[in-house]
Amino acid sequence: MATELNETPISVIEEIYAEQQSHYRFVGKTNAKERIKKLKKFQKSILKFRKELQEAMWKDYRKPSAEVDLTEIYPVLTEIRFAIKHLRNWMEPKKVPAPITMIGSSSWIHYEPKGMCLIIAPWNYPMQLLFAPLVSAIAAGNSVILKPSEFTSHAVSVMRLIIEETFERKEIAMVEGGVEVSTTLLSKKFSHIFFTGAPEIGKVVMSAAAKHLSSVTLELGGKSPTIIDETADLKAIIPRIAWAKFINAGQICIAPDYVIVHESKKDDFIRGLTHQIVKNYGDDAIKSPDYLRVISSKHFERLKGYLENTIQKGGSVVYGGALDEEDRYIEPTLVMDPPKDSDLMQYEIFGPILPIISYKDKEEVVELINTKEKPLAMYLYSRSKKNIKYFLENTSSGASCINMSAIHVGNPNLPFGGINNSGIGKSRGHYGFIEFTNERAMFKQKLPSAIEFMSPPYTEFKQKLIDLTLKYF
Repeated sequence: MATELNETPISVIEEIYAEQQSHYRFVGKTNAKERIKKLKKFQKSILKFRKELQEAMWKDYRKPSAEVDLTEIYPVLTEIRFAIKHLRNWMEPKKVPAPITMIGSSSWIHYEPKGMCLIIAPWNYPMQLLFAPLVSAIAAGNSVILKPSEFTSHAVSVMRLIIEETFERKEIAMVEGGVEVSTTLLSKKFSHIFFTGAPEIGKVVMSAAAKHLSSVTLELGGKSPTIIDETADLKAIIPRIAWAKFINAGQICIAPDYVIVHESKKDDFIRGLTHQIVKNYGDDAIKSPDYLRVISSKHFERLKGYLENTIQKGGSVVYGGALDEEDRYIEPTLVMDPPKDSDLMQYEIFGPILPIISYKDKEEVVELINTKEKPLAMYLYSRSKKNIKYFLENTSSGASCINMSAIHVGNPNLPFGGINNSGIGKSRGHYGFIEFTNERAMFKQKLPSAIEFMSPPYTEFKQKLIDLTLKYF
C-alpha cells in the first residue's frame, strides 16, 4: 500500500518558482564540462539509492527488483551515459550552407537552453519517466521543477532524496501532490512543459501551456496494435509478446494493446501464449513474485469494468480472468473476438488484458487500425517483406517494430514519441536534448550583400538582376 501523500504546500511551490525564475539564466550559461559534472553526480546518487528504489517500488505495487533494475534504473543510466558521451558535440554550433544569393555571409545554429521547464510524470514507471527527460533538460542547460505521480509515494520519497542530494533547489526541485499542485504549476509560465500520461490529460496540459505560449512535449499513449501474419514464426515471437504485454502488469504506454492474428495462426497463437504466461508466472500468477499489481483501486475498477463490458457484448475469455479486488490483482487475461464497440477495443487498456482478433485479408487489418487514433507504437510480426511493406506503408504510428515489441525505447539513437493523439514531440538521446533546446538561427554578413544591389529605387538594371535571380538562383 502507498504511504500517505506528501503534498508540497503551495507557498513552498511559489518560493521554488521564484528562486528558479531568478536563477535559470545562470544555469543556461553553464558549459559542457559543468553539465557533465552534474550528470555524473546524478548517476552516482541513483546508484547509491538502488536498494532503496527496489524496496520502494515493491511496496508501491510489487515491482520485482529485477524489473526496477531493467526498466527504471538502467534506462536512466543509459540516458546519462549517452548524454555525457555526446554532450560536447551536441552543444557545438553547427555551420550550415547558404544559397549563392547570400554570398559573403556565414550561417550557423547556436544551441541555447529554453529556460525554466516543468516535467510531469506518471506512476507506471515513476523513476524512468521523470528522470529520463530530466537528463535531457540538464544536458540542455535548463532549470526544472519536477512533478511525480502521487500514486507511487514510496518511490517518490526515494527519488526526492536523490534530487535533494544532487541538486540545488534553485536549479532542480521536486514538488509533490495531487490535482491542486498540478493545477498550480500549470497556471505558471514555463519555457517548456514535458508531460507523460493519458491523452485526455495531455489536452489539459497543452491548453494550459497555450496561455503562455509555452512549448510542450507530450508523451501520450493509445491503442498500440500487434499484427501477426500467416508467415510469422510463433515459437520465436510469443515470448516477446508475452514479455511486452505483461511486464509491469501491462501498465506501460507501449504495451501491445490488442493483437490481430491471421486466422491460420489463431489457435496455435492462443495455445502458445497461454503456455508462455504459465512459464513466466506459474499456474497461479497471484503467487508469483515477478507479477505486479494494478497501481490503485480506481484503476482496478476501470479494468474490471472494461472486461465485464466486453464479455457482456460477446467477447470470450480464453485464458485468465481471475480478479482479487483487495490485492488489486488481475490475472494475465486473453479475450477472443471482442466486439469493436466494446470497452477493450475503444479505450487504451493499460493493464494485463489482451484482446485477440483474427483476420483473413490484410485490408481488414489496415481498416481496423486506421479507424482508431494514430498509436504510439505498432508491432508487426512477419517473415514476408511484401506484407511488412504493405502494413508499414498503409498505417501511421509514433514507432514501428518488426518482429519485436517495445524494445525500441531502449535505443537512445532513436527518437521516442507519438503522433497526434499519441504524442507531440520526441525524446531520448539527442532528440531529448533538442526538445529542451532553442535552435537559434545565426547569420553574419561579412561582405557587401547582394540585397544592396536590388534595393529601391528599382531601376531597369536592378529588375534585370531580379529576373536573373528568379530564373537561375
